Amino acid sequence: MQPVFRFAPSPNGFLHLGHAYSALLNAHLARETGGRFLVRIEDIDTIRCTENRVTACLEDLEWLGLDWEQPVLRQSTQFGRYRATADVLAARGLLYPCFCSRNDIATAAGQATLRDPDGAILYPGTCRHLSDGERAERLGRGEPYALRLDMVAALASIGARRFGWQEVSGARLENQTDITARPEAWGDVVLVRKETPTSYHLAVVLDDALQGITHVVRGTDLYEATAIHRVLQTLLDLPTPRYHHHALIRDKEGKKLAKSLASTPLRQLRAEGVTAGEIRKRLGFD
Repeated sequence: MQPVFRFAPSPNGFLHLGHAYSALLNAHLARETGGRFLVRIEDIDTIRCTENRVTACLEDLEWLGLDWEQPVLRQSTQFGRYRATADVLAARGLLYPCFCSRNDIATAAGQATLRDPDGAILYPGTCRHLSDGERAERLGRGEPYALRLDMVAALASIGARRFGWQEVSGARLENQTDITARPEAWGDVVLVRKETPTSYHLAVVLDDALQGITHVVRGTDLYEATAIHRVLQTLLDLPTPRYHHHALIRDKEGKKLAKSLASTPLRQLRAEGVTAGEIRKRLGFD
């Protein structure tokens, strides 16, 4: 089977060196393995992912010297497909509506707050325990809600089996390590947001399957999230890619680069006279 790689940025800001490294690495590995290289635009946040930022993202990738297959899949055009899959899971009794705000969750969690692998407060299951009558009443009032995966029910539906994935490494990803996943550490994750008919987790799993992605190469900040993706792949009978979680590019203080931290974008470096060749060399792709 021909390897298929993808770089899938979320254009809610401009690309920085961390994005450049991940994109260049995916393209490099595709060449080394005789594979295909795709770009996917993960723009489910239709407020922050503006057309200007989508255009800027693709321009930056072209400036780096990257070439990818057309057409580019944009998640904002796939909402119907995502919601249809969520409806299938809901019909199986695996999703439930959650009306809670962040403040509601923090209050319900109380002092002894458990945390998920990302460090966020672990959802205490408040709305999972609503009676059918109360749930119907709140839905009838038109209260906004998200849809959460009932993780206990999901794992029970799958049955007792060892969850995990193959983490690959090496110049051509020839080395592999079997990783045991801990999906229960995430609790009842959101699969459909209040304002959007999907979530990152649901959309990325469906799109990787749709596009035949064989190798998911992304940063270590998404390492633990792979457990959620393995649960969804199993529930939906989807193929399992191999995974490679690369080290993150960090600033001088050791913090990972992030749009939320206003890390210097590629287009600013370009405006300052830095060349694409210099960027590639700095990141180890000369």
